[in-house]
Amino acid sequence: MTDATRDPYAGTNSGSPRRFLYELNPLAKFAAPLPALVLLIFVRDFATPLAFIALAYAVLLAGARMSRLLAAILFVALPATVVLLGTGFALWTNPELVRNTTPLLQIGAWTLYSGAVELGLATGIRLAAIVALALMPGLTTAGPDIARSMVQQLRVPYRIGYTALAAFRFVPRFRHELDVIRQAHRVRASNDSRGPFAAIARGTGYIVPLLAGAIRHAERVALAMDSRAFGAHPDRTERYLVPFRRRDSVFVIAFWLITAALLWVFFPWGLS
Repeated sequence: MTDATRDPYAGTNSGSPRRFLYELNPLAKFAAPLPALVLLIFVRDFATPLAFIALAYAVLLAGARMSRLLAAILFVALPATVVLLGTGFALWTNPELVRNTTPLLQIGAWTLYSGAVELGLATGIRLAAIVALALMPGLTTAGPDIARSMVQQLRVPYRIGYTALAAFRFVPRFRHELDVIRQAHRVRASNDSRGPFAAIARGTGYIVPLLAGAIRHAERVALAMDSRAFGAHPDRTERYLVPFRRRDSVFVIAFWLITAALLWVFFPWGLS
């Protein structure tokens, strides 16, 4: 049984066939929203990004496991980001560009116009739509699967792909070693005082053992790769396959068709 602390990428399957995003190829999940992500950079209206936010929310709620992280991002972080960005861009908008709109607030010589608020909110909603679409592959795809799919489908040289795979594995390993170091310090009652300076001292004390553990781990990985003749041949046999199935093609094509339909309906680029 795989220890989730040592291998957090092992439990990415949702365990339910209805949570279809976990079963899709990573490249399909990146390719599906890619046209929308690019085109959203050039829209300036409200309706188009709101439609894509609704689409991204629908796909995530239907195809992803509803965790605390996902709920916090969808229902707290993204709306708060829209408000903060909208307010910030509204305050930074050049008043000369929106002077013909209705004044909403005046403090001394400074005036906040409705046009500035509209521009700020439009920018915040557009950025939120881009983030919401990016969450589809970001929250339902494990890093090692991305590296494997790039090697297997995009024909990226395995020397590059498996180097990225090893890098993905370094992060959870460091997190585990940091937990072990913290537990060892607690057992020895090392610097258990309180306050900001004590926290800085504790953090500084973690650096040397963590660096030593990182060097040992890097040496073990290098020896393991050398013992398996890494880089000696033009290709290698894959142990874990990440196939590109028919359902991946259906998902990509369906998402592209919905994207085209939304752009056709709202058509955020005027003809005049």
